[in-house]
Amino acid sequence: MTHRAGADIGGTFTDIFVIDDLTGEFAIGKTLTTPDDPSRAIETGLLETLAGAGIPMESVGQIIHGTTLVTNALIERKGARTALLATEGFRDSIEIGRENRWELYDLQLEHAEPLVPRYLRFDVPQRTLADGSARKDLDEAYVERLAQELAEAGVDAVAVCFLNSFANPEAERQARAAILRGAPDMRVSISSDVAPAIREFERSSTTICNIYVQGRVERYLRDLESRLAGAGFTGSLLLMLSSGGLATVETATRFPVRLLESGPAAGALAAAAFGKAAGHEDLLSFDLGGTTAKFAVIDRGQPLLAHSFEVDRRYRFKKGSGLPVNLPVIEMIEIGAGGGSIARVNALGLLKVGPDSAGADPGPVCYGRGGTEPTVTDADLVLGYLDPAFFLGGGMALDLDGARQAIKARIGDPLGLGVEEAAWGIHQIVNENMASAARIHALERGKDPRTLPVFAFGGAGPVHGFRVAAALGSPSLIAPFGAGVMSAVGFLSAPLAFDFVRSFPGRLGDLDWKRVNTLFTNMEAEGEQVLGESGVAAEAITFHRIAEMRYVGQGHEIRVALPAGNLGPDLVPRLQKDYEAEYARLYGRLGPPVAVEVITWRVVATGPRPEMTALAGGGGSTDAEAACKGTRRAWMPELGGMTDVKVYDRYKLAPGAAFPGPAIIEERESTLIIGANADCRVDANWNLVAELARAEAAR
Repeated sequence: MTHRAGADIGGTFTDIFVIDDLTGEFAIGKTLTTPDDPSRAIETGLLETLAGAGIPMESVGQIIHGTTLVTNALIERKGARTALLATEGFRDSIEIGRENRWELYDLQLEHAEPLVPRYLRFDVPQRTLADGSARKDLDEAYVERLAQELAEAGVDAVAVCFLNSFANPEAERQARAAILRGAPDMRVSISSDVAPAIREFERSSTTICNIYVQGRVERYLRDLESRLAGAGFTGSLLLMLSSGGLATVETATRFPVRLLESGPAAGALAAAAFGKAAGHEDLLSFDLGGTTAKFAVIDRGQPLLAHSFEVDRRYRFKKGSGLPVNLPVIEMIEIGAGGGSIARVNALGLLKVGPDSAGADPGPVCYGRGGTEPTVTDADLVLGYLDPAFFLGGGMALDLDGARQAIKARIGDPLGLGVEEAAWGIHQIVNENMASAARIHALERGKDPRTLPVFAFGGAGPVHGFRVAAALGSPSLIAPFGAGVMSAVGFLSAPLAFDFVRSFPGRLGDLDWKRVNTLFTNMEAEGEQVLGESGVAAEAITFHRIAEMRYVGQGHEIRVALPAGNLGPDLVPRLQKDYEAEYARLYGRLGPPVAVEVITWRVVATGPRPEMTALAGGGGSTDAEAACKGTRRAWMPELGGMTDVKVYDRYKLAPGAAFPGPAIIEERESTLIIGANADCRVDANWNLVAELARAEAAR
């Protein structure tokens, strides 16, 4: 079994990438997503890709998969009927939340409704104090009777979140046992397993999200395993976590909430690995598919990692308006913009694009599958950026006339514009929407987007990457070989990894170091167990320790790396120095002259990382003219509109090839558009790099 495969389900297409780890040879596949049963697209795409490359299924030892199932289930509220057991007097904490007003002057402020309605939230006689001692023991008989009643009422799942359970999980464990005695078939998640850290509101929300989707995720993964087994697959199926690590089906089923951003995380990992190999440790990852655009800042060769996240935001960019999830996730911003985004003229006579999408069914008008609303892909086709006879390498013909008619009827005629002008309006608006989101995301993280190259991938990323980079003032655009399936490639560059957390607050000068060392010992033992179940030898596991620290009195923490081995008071000066250095790096100054405290301790257990830093084309020439396929009429606004533009065959461009814009560079799964007054070259790693300096000077 020398082959590994990555399978990424997008809103429009499912991407497959298969590589032989011994030879480096790879195969790429792309098929329409099947929304009614996403696993069907994985099976179809995998079988077609393997057959096309002459690879037997028996040689595939590992399939790595990312899914949006969890995110969709939470947004669409399609999970289990769930109850919450909380400490007596605290059942309403998930509805009270933080009482933040994220829109100060909105008198009709909308909140994300809790997944558990009030009539299914229960006060349980029990109380644990902040130091972990029990002020009031759990009434197990009450919990057992309640579980029986809940099962009889049709409740499928129970979340248990007791006050201060991060300090002592015993009461939650007793409650789980009592629930299963009263209702043996009930699904149960306890917060001390899912997110054992301070902040009860966030811990409760995370635990509820986990159990709410658990049944749905388990059914999906078991069905997928069965479908793959029926196709002859006998290797292991792994899932991408939101943090960028991999987990087994068993671990993912136990903690499905960790799959929230699994697909987009893979793309950011690929951008970090490929960008670093090309000499760019700081860049902006730009992933554009059929329904969404994702941006992530890559800092010093790694995606930024956050330990809190929000899902189902009522207000797109407003922190606090969604359901909080306190688990590690690669930081990114995601907006409803993609190839399938629908364009329309609103009641004010203004052109709007997205966030709703035509998806895979019916899809854009040009797909010829029954779509009637013009989309971004239809506009790109009308502008000449896509070849109707070479979409997916000629595997899917596009209806240019249908796209033109839809844009004329729905956009051009109402606005008094020609078809090409209307299509350019669609293209330009979606680019500006994406650039605005990227700018916000980068600036909020202390990064100037004008200093970051844009790493563009996804089926539509290279089509829009140049204009987005220009709008941001970025110095260059990088498009990797195989850009159309880069998220699937990213799955294969990730290690098996899992992270663990324990909250144990204390000031630096007063820490109980014996307790701290015990926490790390226990977390690292759990890491060996979880990764060992996946076949990783103990000696191959590395542990990364983190302390979350703050000035006493502050509300949030920053992360500081810790050394391995036994920790003690002699570490305090180093911790103080490292904390101040990180604080100054993030905020440009030091805080007030007060004591520093540690709130939470973390361990990330990681297995060996596969080497996946570049994809190489076969053959090709350094003479760009030899790769030129001809010309095509395409819209270049700096040249006055529709003009003849050279079209290059991506597979005939070898490292060292260079040519000026404007240019269209085609490969099977994506098309790269370069505007005028830019210089383009193929670097040593087969990336296409467009330098925007000359284009900016000409503007």
